[in-house]
Amino acid sequence: MDNSLSFESFLEGSKKAAHKAMDDHARQEYDEFALHAGVAIERLAKAVLSSKNPIYIAEMKGSAEMLFHLGGHRTANKVRTVGATEAVARLRMLDILPASRQLDLLIEVRNGVAHTASDDQAKSLLPIFAETVEILYKDLGKPLAAFWGRWTTAARLAADRVRSQVYRDVQVRVSQARHAFEDRFEGLPSQVKDLVLQAPVPQEGARVGPIEVDDKKLLLHMAGAQCPACSGKASIFYDMKASSPTQILVTPISMGCFLCGLELGSEEEIYASGVHAKALIFPKETEDINFGEPQAG
Repeated sequence: MDNSLSFESFLEGSKKAAHKAMDDHARQEYDEFALHAGVAIERLAKAVLSSKNPIYIAEMKGSAEMLFHLGGHRTANKVRTVGATEAVARLRMLDILPASRQLDLLIEVRNGVAHTASDDQAKSLLPIFAETVEILYKDLGKPLAAFWGRWTTAARLAADRVRSQVYRDVQVRVSQARHAFEDRFEGLPSQVKDLVLQAPVPQEGARVGPIEVDDKKLLLHMAGAQCPACSGKASIFYDMKASSPTQILVTPISMGCFLCGLELGSEEEIYASGVHAKALIFPKETEDINFGEPQAG
């Protein structure tokens, strides 16, 4: 039988496409992510079917020559195997995959039948992608880490429905930022990364105080917090939450790391990342405040 139709070939092809999909998602190229994720699911579905019986991936239209080709008794003039939609349908017939509109959408995008309406819709297909891979790999009885490699943690988090959506989303982004940071130093001496992490952050320890912006007091604080992705020094921004005649209450509203590009857009996201940044109270007349250094952990 053609080696390209072997279980090993389908499995390796699925793994390569899956890693491309995760790289696309990390770069916020969500349409490309959906396409590569669909290819990964199709090839992994065929790997599972062929592990049961190579004949299960045969295209049934036309003559029966593909049955004999896959059975090893003759060579087909034209090799045809099932597409992604039929492969998924057959796995559902075998009670391996459950019905899922999200998975159907992913396959439709891969086949060019459907287009995602927005980046957010394509981005939201990550959990069903990770869940489907996990289900199929469990059926194969193989360790999931062997498939995902460095993306294992991110994929498991994406598939974890027990955790809150915010927590899962943030932790996946942390993992993506970490990989993006590590990729910048691939092939370079380890000392280069150490020097970058030790370099002073722009405006670190800058003077902090109330700033008038459209008649609203906005407080910016370059906190030098430890980034949960790359361990470099990130910046936390605080905004006024409430005030009295003598005091101002500020709460963290966002966090950004210029080293790895991680961005968190709310207090909830900051907390979900593992960084402890508390609300702060200080006198209105104070112009220079030391907020300390919130830490990841």
